[in-house]
Amino acid sequence: MQLSKMKLNIPKKSLEVLKNKKNLLAFSGGVDSSALFFILLSNHIDFDIATVNYNTRENSKLEAEYAKALAKEFQKEIFLKETSLPSSNFEHTARKIRYDFFEKIIKEKHYDNLITAHQLDDKLEWFLMQFAKGAGLSEILGLNEITTKEDHTLVRPLLEYTKEELLEYLKQNGIKYFIDESNQDERYKRNRFRKAFSAPLLKEYKEGIKKSFEYLEKDKELISCENEIKNIEDLYIFTKCENDLQNIRVIDKILKKLGYILSKAQRDEIIQKKDVVISDSFSVVMQDDKIFISPYTKIKMPKSFKESCRIKKIPPKIRGYLYEKKIDLLSL
Repeated sequence: MQLSKMKLNIPKKSLEVLKNKKNLLAFSGGVDSSALFFILLSNHIDFDIATVNYNTRENSKLEAEYAKALAKEFQKEIFLKETSLPSSNFEHTARKIRYDFFEKIIKEKHYDNLITAHQLDDKLEWFLMQFAKGAGLSEILGLNEITTKEDHTLVRPLLEYTKEELLEYLKQNGIKYFIDESNQDERYKRNRFRKAFSAPLLKEYKEGIKKSFEYLEKDKELISCENEIKNIEDLYIFTKCENDLQNIRVIDKILKKLGYILSKAQRDEIIQKKDVVISDSFSVVMQDDKIFISPYTKIKMPKSFKESCRIKKIPPKIRGYLYEKKIDLLSL
């Protein structure tokens, strides 16, 4: 297929990460990922594709066949997962299945980067949803172009483009795509936010919104505290910043990685008490110049172990996890 009528470029930052690396594209056959597939081709980025068929819609099988056809035509390796979903908690379950699948491929096949097709509409929807919940700057700007993970880098190269621009790109170049009918279902909060807020705002104020995100990202970089984080199993230790709000951003990020989203009340409790157990599941301790985070474990420990922890200044609420996981105290 020749792309001659309209071209969209990959931002310089993403290009630097993706060039000459082993890349995996999360592909669905929808507007965003179909556009990204051909944008990556035209920008000479090598990649393979991974797609999940949830078998929830009439077009699900056709979308999977489209993915296989593109992979064959453009000589891409394809990873396809067939699954089904429960009727309740659909969005959360679908996301977990999808990213568990991607991460399994990345580890087994040693990919450097995972590329997703999030675009400006997604970024604004996330911003507004977090803003409405009372989140801080780090949370409302949660969709970043480049995010470093434990064993790969997550790259979102379309965040400066709207869905409308991607649709125009597909139409001008005659590229096939599918429409996901579930995106119109207002039982899902994201869809309600899109219809009521983000879509009307982008239609009227697109350029201003783009510019505001640029400024906000720069402001975020200026106020961010650089934390060197030690990570063993699900234990995290890092040096405190001077500002508690900066510390809570890092704590929030780590707990999200562990699968837990803090409420505003819990953030306030951490800052106030400095030594807490969140929802009987996670210990967060701000002690001296360090912050400790781990799953909370109640377990009987020998006195010798507890004394070793005391000497190493390991907080009591962290010790159970260390003992359960047999983490060498000398490594801390």
